[in-house]
Amino acid sequence: MKKITICIPSKSNLRYLKMAIPSIRKNAANPSHDIIIYVDEDNDGTREWLEANTERYNLKVLVNPNIGEKLTGIGKAYDTCVEASETDVFMIGHADMTYCKNFDKNALEHLQEGTVVALTRIEPKLHPNNGEKILEDFGMYPEELLEDKLDEYVEERLGDDKITNGIFAPWMMYKSDHQAIGGHDVRMHSCREDSDIFNRMLLAGYKFVQPWNAFVYHMAGRGAGSFGNADTEEDRIRHDKWKVAMNGSTREFIRKWRSNVKHTALMEPIVNPIYDTAIVITNSNLNLIGALEPWSSDLFTDCDYAPYFESEKYNTVDNLLTKLHTIDEEPTNDVVINIDGRTFTQQDFNMLAELGAIIKQSGKPGRFKLGNFTVKINKIENKQNDNTIL
Repeated sequence: MKKITICIPSKSNLRYLKMAIPSIRKNAANPSHDIIIYVDEDNDGTREWLEANTERYNLKVLVNPNIGEKLTGIGKAYDTCVEASETDVFMIGHADMTYCKNFDKNALEHLQEGTVVALTRIEPKLHPNNGEKILEDFGMYPEELLEDKLDEYVEERLGDDKITNGIFAPWMMYKSDHQAIGGHDVRMHSCREDSDIFNRMLLAGYKFVQPWNAFVYHMAGRGAGSFGNADTEEDRIRHDKWKVAMNGSTREFIRKWRSNVKHTALMEPIVNPIYDTAIVITNSNLNLIGALEPWSSDLFTDCDYAPYFESEKYNTVDNLLTKLHTIDEEPTNDVVINIDGRTFTQQDFNMLAELGAIIKQSGKPGRFKLGNFTVKINKIENKQNDNTIL
């Protein structure tokens, strides 16, 4: 059976690593897989524990060279692990997961070049299920894990031959396929790095496979801090940090893809067309500029945008100096949207967020009104494939 490398980043996740790492060694069909842990933050003794258990669990530990000062970011952490791997295949994992019996063997049976294989998540009943996972409660925290009951549940389902086409962590692929599209985009520093690379995998023509006999038990984002109903002050602080990071990474995702994260019910990515788009705002204000700037290639406004520029310039890789314009400049973009800030509504914003799909349906240049704003299409040239390879 092929040996793989399992890559897990950690931001003060010792509580979860103590669950995840032993589960890999217990339940992998191949006991010789490499495990690489990237320590991006350590406020809980992670490095000390890993050092004490490196030989026991046969671990390779990488540490953020700027730990305590600046986070590497999850995408870069993953790619550092992948670059350090010595196997043809790697798996992207999370710390807040228990890896179940034969997770590796049952996933590898479906892996080919040009294919990405995702394990099926079993989760407690915290988030809605659209058919892409299994909702069963075997504990909300590592200390509460009902390991024997989980093992029994998984054992009964190891013969399931169901296959769907979703993608979510953990996922595995050939290292060469990962390198071919440039790995993760570091502009999605703390979140959305997965949705970005999934979009790019889709555009590159990779096939998604989710076998329903390769399982992890996922504690639903508690390791990252994404679960809002925190039980301790530590969890509340972690969640507040996560919200700030998620907002920043989501804005970067929108700047790149001109769309919110979209996928089918079974978690197969949906990528809207991307067009060279100018947004022209009259009767504008700083709040409106902040809301609309990520959705544009260029933004033209009749108010002083300098305060927005100063507050946002370090939060994006986009060059806001060339992206923001005064209203007296003439846009030359393929698509020009004219908005009156006095009449622009939330419903208008919702339509703007789907403009790529709307323009694709229109199929030809021209001018039309959409809600309270107007759209002028000079040229239709979908630029989504420009995002495929970094």
